[in-house]
Amino acid sequence: MAIPDYQTLMLPLLKSISDRQEHKMRDIIELLSNEFNLTEEERKELLPSGQQPIIDNRIGWARTYLFKAGLLTAPKRGYIKISDKGLETLKKKPTKIDIQFLEKFPDFIEFRNLRRAASKETVKAKDEVEDVTPDELMESGFNSINANLAQELLEKLRGIDPYFFEKVVGELLSAMGYGRFEVTAGSGDGGVDGIVYQDKLGLDKIFFQAKRYGEGNNVMARDVRDFVGTLDLQGVNKGIFITTSKFPKDTNEILKKTPKNIILIDGHQFAKLMVEHDVGVSTQKVYKIKKIDSDFFPEG
Repeated sequence: MAIPDYQTLMLPLLKSISDRQEHKMRDIIELLSNEFNLTEEERKELLPSGQQPIIDNRIGWARTYLFKAGLLTAPKRGYIKISDKGLETLKKKPTKIDIQFLEKFPDFIEFRNLRRAASKETVKAKDEVEDVTPDELMESGFNSINANLAQELLEKLRGIDPYFFEKVVGELLSAMGYGRFEVTAGSGDGGVDGIVYQDKLGLDKIFFQAKRYGEGNNVMARDVRDFVGTLDLQGVNKGIFITTSKFPKDTNEILKKTPKNIILIDGHQFAKLMVEHDVGVSTQKVYKIKKIDSDFFPEG
């Protein structure tokens, strides 16, 4: 039997964890491989990169999409568990779960919209593949993977310790070339979570505020006004306000009224910058795109 695609694997995956228990992903991969009667060769067949078995990769993507729709949870690293929403879905006895099926769930719709916006997807369906070049296909896939990584990173950030989150903000700003940082939590600097020193003597400073909020718990306009006031009291002209949620629309009006240089970075921007500057992520694989070396061959 051919290795099933990741959409075909969605329903069997959800059914395999319907007992409400936590399951190790490695065990689920083995269980589904047996269910689909995969041969030993098929189980070991690798992606073109040679880094991962195809079946592992496809089950992993099925798990990701079910997670984005809220049908399962990830209680700890390497484990999954069905959610109440997943149980309710199985009670309706669907004959198939695929992308179209998942688009009835608001969380999945938001994820898809954000991913499309971030990745600038060019490929929407199989019949459109012939309309794009191989370079466009690879670029689209690369951007899509990075956008998905940013989403997972954002969810991770929302669950970490607030003090560690402030350190992550400092690490990112340093990785972006703004200078060395110092977390000020507990040091008496009210309204400031950290300072970035842009010169060796510490004369040029950037104050930053870091709010680790959950999805839907947005920063209030008064939080931004308080941050502006803190910069005034400290005599600092540069500030960065970073959150794992979002800012209200009227914050831009607040910033227009101050001569200070203040940047607001919401959760999705923050996670995207972390991916771009290799903070909290590591390289999984590298592809080399090669072309003819015209200098190697003689002309004529």
